[in-house]
Amino acid sequence: MELTVQHETRYDYTAPVSLAHHLAHLRPLHDAHQQVLAHSLEIEPAPGQQRDSVDDQGNAQCHFSLAQPHRRLRVRAASQVRVRPRFAALAPAAGPAWDTLAARLRYVAGAPFVPELEYALPSPYVPRLRELRDFAAASFAPGRPVADAAIELMRRIHAGFRYESRSTDIDTPLTRVLEQRRGVCQDFAHLMAGMLRMLGLPARYVSGYLLTHAPEGGARMQGADASHAWVQVWCPGTPGVPDTGAGAGWLDLDPTNDVVPGSGHVRLAIGRDFGDVTPLRGVIRGGGRHTLTVGVDLRPTGQNPQSGPGDC
Repeated sequence: MELTVQHETRYDYTAPVSLAHHLAHLRPLHDAHQQVLAHSLEIEPAPGQQRDSVDDQGNAQCHFSLAQPHRRLRVRAASQVRVRPRFAALAPAAGPAWDTLAARLRYVAGAPFVPELEYALPSPYVPRLRELRDFAAASFAPGRPVADAAIELMRRIHAGFRYESRSTDIDTPLTRVLEQRRGVCQDFAHLMAGMLRMLGLPARYVSGYLLTHAPEGGARMQGADASHAWVQVWCPGTPGVPDTGAGAGWLDLDPTNDVVPGSGHVRLAIGRDFGDVTPLRGVIRGGGRHTLTVGVDLRPTGQNPQSGPGDC
C-alpha cells in the first residue's frame, strides 16, 4: 500500500514573535516495512537556521529557528510512504510468558544492561498508578504468553473506555481518564503503556497516522484521517513479530480501534510518551495569545484529497 500524507500546522499569534526555536517530528520512520519514497517540509516564514538529524530511537527530527518578527508560523509536511503489514503471521499464543520477560528486566548486580528497560519505567505523561496495574492484572495470569495477554488488554481498554473527540487535551492526567472512562487516542495509548509498565513490561508510544478504512477491511477507524497514537509492547521471540532491525521484538497494538496495525497505519515516531514525539513544539519570545490549526490528509496515493481533522 502506497500512501500520501499531508500534515499542516499553523500558529497565529496576537502579537509578533521576535525569536523562535522549534523541533519537528514530521518525517515518517523508514525501515524494512515502511519506506519513505518522498518527503518535503515547507516552513513559512523561512527559518534562518535549519538542521535535520536522527535521534537514538531512529526518529527523524528537524530543528529550526526564526529570528525575524512574525505573526504566523506555517509548517507543512508532505510524505509518500510504502507500508507493508508486519504482523500477518502473528501467533500470539506461541510466544514467551510475560512474567518471564518481566523478570529479565529486574535489577541484578553485574547482569547485562537490557536497553528495553527504559520503556518499563514511568515517564512524564505515564506515571505509576496502582489503578493501572489493577486493571491490567485480569489479563496477565502467571505464565500467559505476553502477546496473547497484551491483545486481550487492548480489547478490554477498547470495550471499557469510550472514544470521545475533544473530551480531553494532552495535559489531562491519566487519573482523570480512568475516572471518566473516556478519552482520545493519546489517552488510550498512555493508558495501555502505563498498564504494561506497571507489570514490568516495556511499552513504547507510537505517533502516526491512520486511514479511515484499513486496507485489510473492517469498520471505520476511530481517530482516522488525523494524527493518531498507539503502543508497542516488547514481545521478543513471539512468532510473527520482527526479530531483526530497529523494530525487533516490538508488537504494535491500537487500543483505540482494537486492532493489530496493518498497512493503514503510518508510523511517524516512537518514544516513551507524547512528549518525546510531539509533531511540532518549541519555545518563543513574544507572540501574546495564539491559535493553533492542524490539518491532516492521508489517502492511498493517486486518490483525491479528503481533509481530516488535526488530532484524534
